[in-house]
Amino acid sequence: MNGLRTVVIGVVLACAAVAAPAALVSPAAADTSAPVARPEPAVAASWSALSVPAAAPPATVSDLAARGPGEAWATGTEQAADGPRPLLHRWDGTAWSRDTTFPGGDEPGRLGKVQFVGKETWIFRTRNGAGEILRRSAAGWSTVPLPQTLWTYQDFTAVPGAAWVVGEDSTGLKVLHYDGSTWTAQSTPEGVLFLMGITARTATDAWAWADTSNGTAVLHWDGTAWRDAKVPLPTNSNVHTVLLEADGRMTIGGSQYTDGVGRTYLMAWNGHAWRTTYPPLGDTYTAAMVRGPDRALWLPVRSDRAFQSKYARVDDRRVSYSYGPERTNAIDVKPAALARAGSALLSFGTVEIYGSKPNLMSERWGDRP
Repeated sequence: MNGLRTVVIGVVLACAAVAAPAALVSPAAADTSAPVARPEPAVAASWSALSVPAAAPPATVSDLAARGPGEAWATGTEQAADGPRPLLHRWDGTAWSRDTTFPGGDEPGRLGKVQFVGKETWIFRTRNGAGEILRRSAAGWSTVPLPQTLWTYQDFTAVPGAAWVVGEDSTGLKVLHYDGSTWTAQSTPEGVLFLMGITARTATDAWAWADTSNGTAVLHWDGTAWRDAKVPLPTNSNVHTVLLEADGRMTIGGSQYTDGVGRTYLMAWNGHAWRTTYPPLGDTYTAAMVRGPDRALWLPVRSDRAFQSKYARVDDRRVSYSYGPERTNAIDVKPAALARAGSALLSFGTVEIYGSKPNLMSERWGDRP
């Protein structure tokens, strides 16, 4: 499985010293001896449907991010005669509205990850094959073009004082770093073939998960260089996401494969050691995992009801489930992204109604505005 540049990437890693979110230390080995948790009965649904302006179907969802209860942004694409066109929606605490004011909003292209950088909103966008960053401030929209066009744009992250775009061109892996005025290309450790994703807490604390000649690895940027963080990932596993939190906690989500069968794992860093658990989630893709207002981890899962979405709540070893509202004549409800918005959770995704193509949907869990 090594070399696949998608979700399924096998690894064979030895348990070694690991990197703390702020500094490199040598914690104890991961706790893999805990018994497998059993799911609790489904909890009463507490999700409500939110109205979203319709797009030209089929619509797709890329990302969702919230700054607080009164501001969230969702990105995606809709279908036009000349190809995909970017979709951007804003939540104001009461309702979703579509934003078409950004430069090139009426041109073919795609919007990707959304990040909040200080008081600004940054969104990665591709247009005519070229990548750029859309920036929204109090003065309006502006763009930051990339220094070169890549064949693929795998991921993007931004924090005050730094931004990264990772992908590939004809020469191989590219890690492009922006310091607020200048782009530079950064090197990675020997043997790194491809970066699957990247995230950052600060300009000197960034993390990436990589396909390497020895399997999947987690890399850390300390402001000086990218290094293998020696995270003791489960054998024969891949990484879907790395969730960084302001209090120093860090959670890695992925899948481990045994005889071709996958199971979800979570690795949590508590400031001293890694702890690995295997919640009973099957082989759920964890990229949309977030920390909820109740301090538990939340993520969308494949629903066993065609007319309702389904969400998993993971609190240590305990897993419970909740369903979204029933949708008349729906044959597939797919929440694609979650975000904490104050004391609530927002979900953004698609719903396919019988006889039509997928269009946008949003749901809300928690306190009312």
